[in-house]
Amino acid sequence: METFRFQPGETPVLLSIPHVGTEVPADIAARMTDDALAVPDTDWHLDRLYHFAPALGIGYLKARLSRYVIDLNRDPSGTELYEGEDNTELCPLTTFDRRPLYRPGQEPDAAEVERRVALYWRPYHDQLGRELAALKERFGVAVLVEAHSIRSEVPRFFDGTLPDVNVGTADGASAAPTLAARLMNVLSVAERFSGVLNGRFKGGFITRHYGRPGEGVHAVQFELAQRTYMEEDPPHRYRDDRAVQVRPCLERMITVVAEWAREEMRRRRS
Repeated sequence: METFRFQPGETPVLLSIPHVGTEVPADIAARMTDDALAVPDTDWHLDRLYHFAPALGIGYLKARLSRYVIDLNRDPSGTELYEGEDNTELCPLTTFDRRPLYRPGQEPDAAEVERRVALYWRPYHDQLGRELAALKERFGVAVLVEAHSIRSEVPRFFDGTLPDVNVGTADGASAAPTLAARLMNVLSVAERFSGVLNGRFKGGFITRHYGRPGEGVHAVQFELAQRTYMEEDPPHRYRDDRAVQVRPCLERMITVVAEWAREEMRRRRS
């Protein structure tokens, strides 16, 4: 089955959306609870929100399968993403609200996790790695933008209400500080939206694994509070009246990434 969709671009930038998928293979769905099959923790509608990216020459890679099948933004070794914090698993066992995803006794064992890594995790990462390598070869630099979203209030993971736009560079380890500074400049003049750099969401496995600034590959995560573009409660409706407000900010941020990448390309070639 097709587990992701990929479209190459014409700039050094790749947009990855690993948690937008909602599909669950039938053999896995048969083991899941009704709560799981509603896939409430999806990064809903992000492909729709970022629909402007291809017109800017940005390539994109998006998952079709739900994060409940396997989380593409987790380390396949099982290493915790945020040490000392509450983390969801490579093959999650509960929703963000701690409701079980599997019927009693139907949870995936180690062999099943390995099967899903091979069938579903590995192909996405193979494509991601190939494209970043191709961009680096073609342009001398590559920038990965990881697009994510989450409910504004998830007590399991953070206190209070999340800022609107959360930019993560793994505390500066995954992208050049000049790129992060430009992104935060965009947010500083976005009067309607709050923003933070390397707050609760510093970037997941993908950002940290692929971002190697010293080698010319930079990675940055955008984590949106879902209230900025949709209704956070079921049925999770997309809200055009909200999206039209936040989209110019996102478009400017993506444009800044592309501009910065082109400057870096010219600097490396000079």
